[in-house]
Amino acid sequence: MKLFQIEEPDGGPADPSGPGAAIGIDAGSDYAEVAFSVGGNAVLLEDRPGFEQPLPIPPSKAGIGVWRELFEGVRIRAERALARPVTHAVIALVQAPDAAAVRSLRQAAELGGLDILRLAGRTELSHGPSVALAAALLAEDLAPRPEPAAAPDPG
Repeated sequence: MKLFQIEEPDGGPADPSGPGAAIGIDAGSDYAEVAFSVGGNAVLLEDRPGFEQPLPIPPSKAGIGVWRELFEGVRIRAERALARPVTHAVIALVQAPDAAAVRSLRQAAELGGLDILRLAGRTELSHGPSVALAAALLAEDLAPRPEPAAAPDPG
């Protein structure tokens, strides 16, 4: 039997303090849709069969705690599907939020483990068959990139 080792580029593990994946969230209908994009190819993320968890969208005037629960559920779905941490999101709502709603949603997302890259109305992102896929493509573009590892000091 032959064994081989698979390593991350540059031979080391990913930096656990670096940014995680960025996802797109369509929060503009009855239930949230979650998507991820890599290399411009976006895909909807679903729960595994038998572990489905609906992600109902709260009313726009719902409290921070209710929105936090949604963002936690979205993050958990994405992390399970991607098998990696998720830290950032682009969120599409029915319409672009006002300043007070932006503050509340950012706070709820932060409590749910997500940094919002952009909040937008669904019509701003409806460039294809799915708003979630469009949000994921934008999230890929806006996502922070990990810092390159410093070269070892030769001496």
